Amino acid sequence: MMKNKIQLFWTLCAWVCVWMFFTVTTTSCDPHGFNDDAQLVFSTDTLMFDTVFTTTTSITRNFTVTNPTADPVKLDIYLAGGNQSYYSINVDGVAGTEFHDVEIAPHDSVFVFVKVTINPTNQNNPYLVTDSVVFRNKERQQAVQLVAFGQDAHFIIPDHLTSSMHYKIVAHEHEDIHWTNDKPWVIYGWAVVDSLGKLTIDPGTRVYVHSGGGIWVYRYGNIQVNGTADQPVYFAGDRLESFYATDYAQWDRIWINEGSQDNVIRNAVITNAAIGLQVSALEEYLSNKTIVSNTIIQNNKNIGVLARAANLEMTNCQISNNGEYSMALQVGDFKLNHLTVANYFSQSPRKNPAVLLTNYYQTTEVNAAGEYENVYLVGETNLECNNSIIYGYNQREFMVSTTEGANCDYTLRNCLVRRDTMNNHYINCFNRDPQFVAESLQDYNLKEESPAIDAGMSGLGITTDLLGRMRNGLPDLGAYEYYPAPSEKRHLVYRR
Repeated sequence: MMKNKIQLFWTLCAWVCVWMFFTVTTTSCDPHGFNDDAQLVFSTDTLMFDTVFTTTTSITRNFTVTNPTADPVKLDIYLAGGNQSYYSINVDGVAGTEFHDVEIAPHDSVFVFVKVTINPTNQNNPYLVTDSVVFRNKERQQAVQLVAFGQDAHFIIPDHLTSSMHYKIVAHEHEDIHWTNDKPWVIYGWAVVDSLGKLTIDPGTRVYVHSGGGIWVYRYGNIQVNGTADQPVYFAGDRLESFYATDYAQWDRIWINEGSQDNVIRNAVITNAAIGLQVSALEEYLSNKTIVSNTIIQNNKNIGVLARAANLEMTNCQISNNGEYSMALQVGDFKLNHLTVANYFSQSPRKNPAVLLTNYYQTTEVNAAGEYENVYLVGETNLECNNSIIYGYNQREFMVSTTEGANCDYTLRNCLVRRDTMNNHYINCFNRDPQFVAESLQDYNLKEESPAIDAGMSGLGITTDLLGRMRNGLPDLGAYEYYPAPSEKRHLVYRR
């Protein structure tokens, strides 16, 4: 009997040994239960960053790492480029370049956050910056690729710091400064053109402005933006990632005060600011003009064009999708020819008309007690608008508001205007759907059935449209002459 029990005991031991051997040789789990050969699952295999200016940090992007197995895993996670990498990572809230013994529970995930800072180089064109985040356990190595395009730039850094404004004077008194298109210009704070200074911006130049900043042309200063149809000058915020394409109010504005000579903006794109272009007098109304032609002003949070006590002339311009007004014209002389003012702003409800005309405006002054107070200034206002389209989803997209103390004269000739009633200030004007090609894409070319075709008055001396295409003897309304076939052009939703 005892012999049988001893034999049974050794038989059981043998089976236990066989089972242990089989378990050890047929599973990749270590003695502590971690899966050493897990095939991890990533939310992406390549993390892409849009163009990043050198010395600036990108937006932070992220991906997830999932353990799909029934056992926990223990990983080493690190940047292949180590401490020399342009990238930095953060794993579940902890920053660094390498992490050891990171555990992921069965069917669980961790987040990896990545950003990139690119050092300056002498290259003027975008260049590729790559690395990878490596995930290694005992038996398997996997990686997520990191790809960014970096670009060197001219940086405008403020050297005057006040409680209300950080700025750098880029053109001093009697200086004529050129900004060339060899590489982009990136502005932190305000780039200021001083009184009697002059800033000339060459064709094809790209100007990117950091949050809160802008370009300010002081009283008697001058700016000349000399874009061409093939090489427009571009003004936008400095965040180039596609995430920011619809993030309006990335920067403040281009602000032009009264000048000693005409200020000129031709063939430009101004986008994603709080106010695209402000033209205003500080102390007195001068006869010198701000002349804007063949320019797109779009996607601005508040106002596309704000003009106060100004002499403004605009031709062949598109002003579109601005949050409050596309144009607010408040006291001054305004001459508008062949404009397409189209406001289909959709980020928030818009109750204001696309165009507001007044003979007054509100400003802030210091009273006798040294306190700031709001005051209304009243002045003569004259508007002449020809061959233009003013349209949007509101029932009344052109509005006039006046007060006593100054005249407000306005005439619209041969214009397509969305409003419910018209009077003798509207000559040969009508209210019909202009039949744009695609409002959602901000393509405001005209369809073949558009009522704006051949509806313009001749004799204005404007022979081309915004894209440089010839107008015929009976011009179309708006900034774009109708052409039946697609033409080569910069797209109207103009991004980097």
